[in-house]
Amino acid sequence: MVKVTIDEQMLEVEAGSTVLAAAERLGIDIPTFCYWKRLPPLASCRMCLVEIEGLRRLQPACATVASDGMVVRTNTPLIEETRSSMLDMLLANHPLDCPICDKGGECELQDMVMAYGPGESRFRDPKRVFHSKDIRLSPVIIMNVNRCIQCQRCVRMCEEVVGAVALGTVEKGMDTAVTGFEGSLASCDQCGNCVEVCPVGALMSFPYRYRARPWDLAETDTICPHCGTGCQLTVGARKGEFMRVRSDWEHGVNRETLCVRGRFGLDFIESRDRIKRPMIRRDGALTAVSWEEAGDFVRRRLGVMEGMAAGGLISPRLPNEVLYQFQKLMRTVFRTNNVDCSSRWSTPLDILAPLVASFYSRGPLEQVIGKDCVLIIGGNVTEENPVTEYLLRDAARRRQTRLLMLSARPSRLDADAGAVLRAHPGGEARSLAAVVAALVAVTDQGLPGDILAMTSGTITGSDANDALGRLVSTLKEGRSVTLLVSVDLLRSPLARETLQQLGNLLQLLRLLGKGPSLQFLFDRANQMGAWDMGVLPGVLPGLGPVADEATRTEFARSWGAEIPREPGADFDAMLELCVNGRMGVLYVVGSDPLISYPDREFVERALGTANLLIVQDAFLTDTAGLADVVLPAAGYGEESGTFTNNEGRTQALRKFREPAFDARSNLAIFDFIAALREQPLQPSTETAIFDEMTRLVPAYDGLTREGLGADGAFTTSAPQPWASGFFAPPSAPGVTDVLQLITGNCLFHNGYVSERSETLNSVADDPFIEMSAQDAARLGLSDGDQMLVRSARGELTAKLKVSRRFPDGLVFVPENYRALRLNSLMRRGEYPCPVEIRACARRAESALEEDSV
Repeated sequence: MVKVTIDEQMLEVEAGSTVLAAAERLGIDIPTFCYWKRLPPLASCRMCLVEIEGLRRLQPACATVASDGMVVRTNTPLIEETRSSMLDMLLANHPLDCPICDKGGECELQDMVMAYGPGESRFRDPKRVFHSKDIRLSPVIIMNVNRCIQCQRCVRMCEEVVGAVALGTVEKGMDTAVTGFEGSLASCDQCGNCVEVCPVGALMSFPYRYRARPWDLAETDTICPHCGTGCQLTVGARKGEFMRVRSDWEHGVNRETLCVRGRFGLDFIESRDRIKRPMIRRDGALTAVSWEEAGDFVRRRLGVMEGMAAGGLISPRLPNEVLYQFQKLMRTVFRTNNVDCSSRWSTPLDILAPLVASFYSRGPLEQVIGKDCVLIIGGNVTEENPVTEYLLRDAARRRQTRLLMLSARPSRLDADAGAVLRAHPGGEARSLAAVVAALVAVTDQGLPGDILAMTSGTITGSDANDALGRLVSTLKEGRSVTLLVSVDLLRSPLARETLQQLGNLLQLLRLLGKGPSLQFLFDRANQMGAWDMGVLPGVLPGLGPVADEATRTEFARSWGAEIPREPGADFDAMLELCVNGRMGVLYVVGSDPLISYPDREFVERALGTANLLIVQDAFLTDTAGLADVVLPAAGYGEESGTFTNNEGRTQALRKFREPAFDARSNLAIFDFIAALREQPLQPSTETAIFDEMTRLVPAYDGLTREGLGADGAFTTSAPQPWASGFFAPPSAPGVTDVLQLITGNCLFHNGYVSERSETLNSVADDPFIEMSAQDAARLGLSDGDQMLVRSARGELTAKLKVSRRFPDGLVFVPENYRALRLNSLMRRGEYPCPVEIRACARRAESALEEDSV
């Protein structure tokens, strides 16, 4: 600690702290333009100059490290004159178009001039003009170069935080201009973080431009509905109409940064695809009716299904309170444990629940990734969880955290990783077993005999490569290790084996004193909450087994109803019940399995044979098109609740408008259904359900709505001993030379909800097929070609995207495009999917014609 005196106030600060940070702790305001908390100091704007005793010249507070005994003055006549002169220079060429500038009312230059600027400018020369018109850099970003004050925040944010390097500067001095490559941002992420940090109106959001003024907006702090990172958003609406999204440095895991989906993808709530009124199927067609007519229809149909099975599927994008109440409705009113929260995979609870109980770290991501070593397993963090990627890049570059990658798909984070180990999809278990075996082999301390015997002979051939050696060496040297695991791993039929080997690695790291932490990288906003709320067939809220008598009795006593003793069916098994004619009612809430379940033919047949299919959703989905009853539900922003993100942080999801048309809140619809069965749910309000959750779910004990605040509050866990022992390594996978199809999210979309955003559709690539340059060359294919992908079940066409970093033998198609019907290529229980790929007929015919000429 060092002692520093600023404006006659003394305080102690940590060694390495800047004068600016010390002044901020004392509540002393020092103006800045180029400085930004997420960025290294640049000290170019000279607004933060201060006097330091013993130094002849003024020093930039943002870049001057406080030293013991330093005496600083921040408000002297010389400093005031200097600040005024700097502002005068900025205004010399700055256009005076505040009345039409989108930044008006929020402009830092306006504020600075009012606080520190000259009363009259000394400059009389004509203003420099770069362009007479604004430049449309992309569909979402527009630029007025004349307003730029050359602070470089946007350029540094793009390169150092986002990692895109889409912006740069040309010329120098007062002629410096920020621009994209050849005046375009075609290659950028379109995240808009450059717009967020711009202190003036140089960079603007095109979708928001000229639509409102800041003082017209009613702003609501809430949480992003897309991936599981759980970013804080401030939504601006005018008279209930959505206008824009911004974020706040002071709050949330994201610390102001957002990805393209979070900043520009919320207009999906304005989709024309909204369900306006309840609908029932009459004469084979869905017909709009009143809520009373829909209720009579459901009551009659349910009355003839006594003794038949029931099942429920609900989206992990919905709030905790809705998820909790849904599983309670299914278990107490429909008397079934057939409940699930994913249509894309079957969750191996027998290994997943102990893994979460023993190793999951419910704590700030910033602290978790601040550990000595971070291993990212599976998925593509750049496209699944972009803001998490920003934080990981920051940890690697500024805090020297060592990053390691083990995945099938490449990501932009590979460039910052110390080792990148490619694992074939479905072969992650084998790769993890190789890591465990190699780590055991280089460990010189005593280890239990069972792990020594289990890993003997595991490393063979291609496993013993340089990447594996570097990865294992880093794990051995690291003092502490964090594992970030993509839930993409659950797509594979070998997911159980992968989780077993993950448990082996975590157990070994614990034995080696590495203090391992585990967090999942979920691609749905409330997947963690869905698990915690017990929306799974074999567990109750809190992940306690349904088969456990004490756990079941506690919930039965609280709910005032018996709970079935036997674990239920997951969604895949529910579909089997449908096909076999044993499913009486299938209740689907906010999910679209017809487009997401990995076998379209099977799920379509199964849904068509359910005796009663009830779909509750905000949008008219493909699944809703098959339903017997469609109930219009509130969408995002139309009901309150809480989300639990990847960190285990529970945050307030706030309502900022009323449900559209004749929609009702999800909780109100559950009450409606329960009343039809003459078994009312108690409690039924969002606040009372939250209180019940916090009383019955151990991890949520002690949480209060008031205590969530702007940053949310962390759920807790008491790590349980790992009792599963070490698992044997999996057998070597069979070798195939057939191209294998994998899927996942692309950068601009998340699931299928985001496809309803007109703004995201304007920046997103058309549907594409990604493959390696080597495979493309082998097949004689070129980037941009229209391609046909065919499997044993179906085919699709899209343009080819050739990637030099993509691994050979794989083909990637994003799962986010409804029109592709990607799941029509897939077969249940098979992932990845064998395919063949070739140029479309028109191109092939054209090539033949050229050859004949």
